[in-house]
Amino acid sequence: MTTSSRTQSLIATLPGTYYTSPEVFAREQEHIFETSWFCAVRSADLAAPGAFRTVTVGRESVLVARGRDQGVRAFLNVCRHRGARLCTEESGTVRRAFQCPYHAWTYNLQGELIAAPNLTSMADVDRRDYGLGRVQVREWLGYVWVNLAERPGSFEEEVMAAVTARLGDGEAIARYDLAGLETGKRISYDVRANWKLIVENFMECYHCATIHPELTEVLPEFADGFAAQFYVGHGAAFAKEAEGFTVDGSAGLERIPTVAAEQDRRYYAITVRPQVFVNLVPDHVIFHRMYPLAPDRTLVECEWLYLPEVVAQGRDLTRSVELFDRVNRQDFDACERCQPAMSSRGYAGGGVLVPSEHHLAEFHDWVRGRIGE
Repeated sequence: MTTSSRTQSLIATLPGTYYTSPEVFAREQEHIFETSWFCAVRSADLAAPGAFRTVTVGRESVLVARGRDQGVRAFLNVCRHRGARLCTEESGTVRRAFQCPYHAWTYNLQGELIAAPNLTSMADVDRRDYGLGRVQVREWLGYVWVNLAERPGSFEEEVMAAVTARLGDGEAIARYDLAGLETGKRISYDVRANWKLIVENFMECYHCATIHPELTEVLPEFADGFAAQFYVGHGAAFAKEAEGFTVDGSAGLERIPTVAAEQDRRYYAITVRPQVFVNLVPDHVIFHRMYPLAPDRTLVECEWLYLPEVVAQGRDLTRSVELFDRVNRQDFDACERCQPAMSSRGYAGGGVLVPSEHHLAEFHDWVRGRIGE
C-alpha cells in the first residue's frame, strides 16, 4: 500500500507470515540487524580494562571489550584458527588477553593475535593478518553501539537524527544526561513473540486504555489512544494529582537537574530503529534494548537509570521501577497473545490499522524496504 492511498480509516498491516517465517527473519537478520547501528551494552558495564560482554547481533556473536587505553572495541566472537567461539561466557573480565579454549590462540584487548602454540616456528605467518574481525563502534548516551556492515551508515544520520526527529530538538535528550546516570535496576524479559510485534506495540497507544490502567492514571491522555511519539516534540503530561512517575502516582526521586522546565512532569517515548526504546521522565530514564533470537522469540533488556547519588544512597526505587515493569509485562503478554495468531489462516492477509496507528505503516514500509521487498 502506498503512502498516497492511506487516506481511509483502516489500512493494511504486514501479512502474518512476516512474523513467523524463518526466511523473512533470516533476511531481517542479514539486512537489518547486521547492517544497522545496534545498541549492544551499557558502557558502565565495561568499567575496567579487560571487562567484556558478548551479545547476539543478527546471526553473529559480538565480543565488546574495554581496552587498557580505556577505549571500547568490538570484534566477531570467532577465533581465526578454526572458528571456535572465543568467549563462551556472556560477560566477565580478563587480565590482558582472550585465549581460545580450543587451541589456545591468544588475542590482546585490541584484537591482535599475540600468541599460539608453535607460532614462532611458522616464520611465514604474519600474525597481523590473523587478528579478530573488527566491528565498528560508537559510544553515545552511555551505551556502546556496534555496526557489522562493511561500510556502516552514518551514526549521526541513522541514530542521532532519529532522536532529534522525535523530540524536535537535538539538545533535548542531552538534558537527561544518560551517560551520567547509573543503573538502579535491570530486568531481562524473554518474550515469545516476534520483534516487530514489540516495536509496533511500543509505538502505539490504542491499547493503553485496555491493558495499562496504572499508566493511564499517571498519563491520562494515553487513554485517548494516541501515543506520545505520534507527535513530534510532544511529551505526555502527568495527571494533576500525580506527584511522580510511579505505580501509585506518589512522589518519585530527585529530578535530573539539567532537565528543562518544559520537560518537567512529562513523559517522552522514542523509538530508535531497529531495537531501542527510550523513555524519559524528569527523575529517571527507562532504556530498552531488544535482541531478536528467532521469529517468535525476543530477549528484551530494560534498565532504569537514576542520578548516581540516588543509587549510591540505596534509595527505594520500588514504586518507580514497578510502574514500567508492569507496563512491560502487560505489553509483552499482549504480544505473546498475538504471536500464535500470526500463523492462522485468519491473519494470512494481515490485519488493519486505525487512524491512531497509521504511523505504524511507515515502520512496515521501512521493514519491507530494508529486506528488499
